[in-house]
Order: sequence, then structure tokens, then C-alpha cells
Amino acid sequence: MTGVYRIFGSEMSPYSLKVRSYFRYKNIPHEWLLRGANSEEYQKYARLPIVPTLATPDGEGLQDSTPIIEGLEAQVPTPSIHPDDPTLKFLSQLIEEFGDEWGNKWMFHYRWKREVDQVSAAQRIVADMMSGAPDADKSAMVEQVQGRMKDRISVVGSNETTSPFIEQTFKDGMSLLEAHLANRSYLFGERPSFADFGLSAQIYEAWTDPTAGQILQEIAPKTCDWHQRMLDPKDQGDFEEWSSLSATLSPFLKGPVRIFLTWSDANAKAISAAASDLTVELDGIVWSQSVGGPQKYHAKSLAELRRKFVEVSNQEKLVAVLENVGCLQSLRS
Repeated sequence: MTGVYRIFGSEMSPYSLKVRSYFRYKNIPHEWLLRGANSEEYQKYARLPIVPTLATPDGEGLQDSTPIIEGLEAQVPTPSIHPDDPTLKFLSQLIEEFGDEWGNKWMFHYRWKREVDQVSAAQRIVADMMSGAPDADKSAMVEQVQGRMKDRISVVGSNETTSPFIEQTFKDGMSLLEAHLANRSYLFGERPSFADFGLSAQIYEAWTDPTAGQILQEIAPKTCDWHQRMLDPKDQGDFEEWSSLSATLSPFLKGPVRIFLTWSDANAKAISAAASDLTVELDGIVWSQSVGGPQKYHAKSLAELRRKFVEVSNQEKLVAVLENVGCLQSLRS
């Protein structure tokens, strides 16, 4: 591989940091460019107004963090982010998907639910966008960003009914991650996996916000060490076997990951039925939300995850693990 890639992103975007961490781990030559300070150049490559947008050395513009990483992994296969064991590889892919979709619910909810977090986030977004602007202009823009983004919290399903559930699953999830990361550097051992890139960036972004950051510092210091490590990950050894991972990773799969798949399956069914809303019971609470554009993307990403599962569905160990943690049915639907 020759030439330098350019990553147009934002320090406030978990998907941007996910891709940047991958490039750093692989030692792929790249430039990190803030979208706000490089908007004219960014527009040349962005089909959609999102980050990250990757400009390849050949001048192609790529978007969507998961396909970006998967495409580069095929070109730069070592060091691999996938364990050799098909069971562990799929579990890593599952947790990567969980991070992108449910981990983002956690982060987005906490970032835009309370005023203290709204202001903190809006100030940092504007600092990226308008680094040289007068303070008065920045203040006006902070108010605009705060007003716009707090009204979008429903996009991730956050409302008066679901808010307590989102926050409880976050706290439960962080406690489970803390136990799992107590004696290892990464989710699957001493090397970063696909799962680490997808989930760590969401947790890192939550940590930068006042409310979620305080929770993480109080109940999950090892998890904080992990997401900091993932900003520029290095191999510390090798992947573990399922026998040593299962005691602490199974509860995480059985908890928030299972909940995510149950929601994702209901979302896909609502999309298929052209419904305007989805309603599903998640561990005793009735989750209801409108079905809009982002949910259509979630349905597509679940279909891709199911496709990956079909390819390894003959692996008896994997099927047994997924059945044990309550995830199998949602992947077969």
C-alpha cells in the first residue's frame, strides 16, 4: 500500500476516533483533519454530511466506519484484528455491531439529555468548527448546536419511558466490562480486536462528557484505562481462548448485547412492515420509539451481521455460546 490517506473527522465523533485508532494500530500512513477546519476539502469526498470521511490516496471518498475498516483489513491483514477461532471472530463482530448501534445510544443519550452535558458537548463541537471565530460568534453557535441536538435525542430511542432503562443498562454494562477487563488489556486478550475498535470509541466519548464521565470514573477505572489505551492501541500479546474469556464475557453478552439484539430484531421487523413506530419488551420495560431514517440503517446492519452468522452457523461451539447467552434466536430470525 502506497500513499497517504486523509481522515476527515471530529474529536467528538466516536466513529471518527474508531477509524483513526485502526489506522494508528495498523501503522497506515494517514493525516487526521478536522472536518470544520477543512470543510472545503471535505466536501470533495463526502457524499453524505457525516464523519468520518476517508479520502484514499487514489482520490476516492469512503464513508461508514465498519466498511472502511473491513476494506482496509483485506488490504492490510497483519496484524489481524480478528481471532483465528471462528467463534471468537464472530463474537468480536457482534460486539463491534453492538458498539456502533447500542453503545451509541448510551453515548448520545448521556451527551444530550441534561443541560450540563449539552453545553459541554456543544462548546467542544463549536470549538472544532470555528477555531478562529470571535467569542460572540461561538456563543451564538453553541446555543444553536445545543438547541438542535437536544431535540434529536429521540433518534436513539431516548424518551421519558426509555431514559431510565438506557442509563441502567449503561451502568450495568460498565460494571460487566470492568470485571472482564480487570486482568486483560483488550476485550479478547492482549491484542485489539474488531470489537475493541467499535465499542471503545463510544465509551471514550461518553467519558468526555460530565455525567457519563463521572459514572465511568467511579465504577469503571479499568474500562477507562482500556478506552484510553485504544486511542493508540498496541499489541501486548495474543488473543485468548474462549475458555479463559467466557466467565466474564458471557455475562456481557447475556446482558446488554442480548438486549441490543432483541431491540434490533424488533426494529428490523418494524421496518419490514413499514410501521411508523416500534414497540418491544426489553427485560420488563416496554420500549417504544418512532422508526425513521437511522433505524433503516440499523436494519441493514443487522442483515449484514446475520449474513456473517450464516457463514459460520455450522460452528457448534459458536451456536452453543450464542444460545447460552440468549442471542441465537435474534440472529436466526
